[in-house]
Amino acid sequence: MNAEITLAGAEFVQRFSATRRGARLARRLAAHQLDKWGVPYGSELSDDVTVIVSELAANAVLHGLVPGRDFELRLIALADTLRIEVSDARGERGPEVRPSRPGAESGFGLHLVAALATSWGVKDRVVGKTVWAECVTERKWSGVSLT
Repeated sequence: MNAEITLAGAEFVQRFSATRRGARLARRLAAHQLDKWGVPYGSELSDDVTVIVSELAANAVLHGLVPGRDFELRLIALADTLRIEVSDARGERGPEVRPSRPGAESGFGLHLVAALATSWGVKDRVVGKTVWAECVTERKWSGVSLT
């Protein structure tokens, strides 16, 4: 895991090993960062963002894995929107929203993201891709403390 944490403006960026442990740490650090920004644990926004990060990070680990490469989580507080970005090194394989199947035990992640986020999508990078989701909130992020 790369231990570098960067805060620039109202932004949080962290790289994680592309493992299940890395995905779990991404979820936990996202909730912790939101709490530092004044969004308490257990609030609707915190819970929604935690699920979104969990699903996008799990997809980066399961479907975006390139051996030896990390994935990156970025949280960006913009006016009345929180943007979540998860980047991985596999650009040729984009996310697929699959139809629900009765009795299926997997394949619901992007359905959850679509239900909880105001919008979501994918953008290409020089290496890999970024899957992003935005949550519009009543909160105004202009007073976010960077500590």
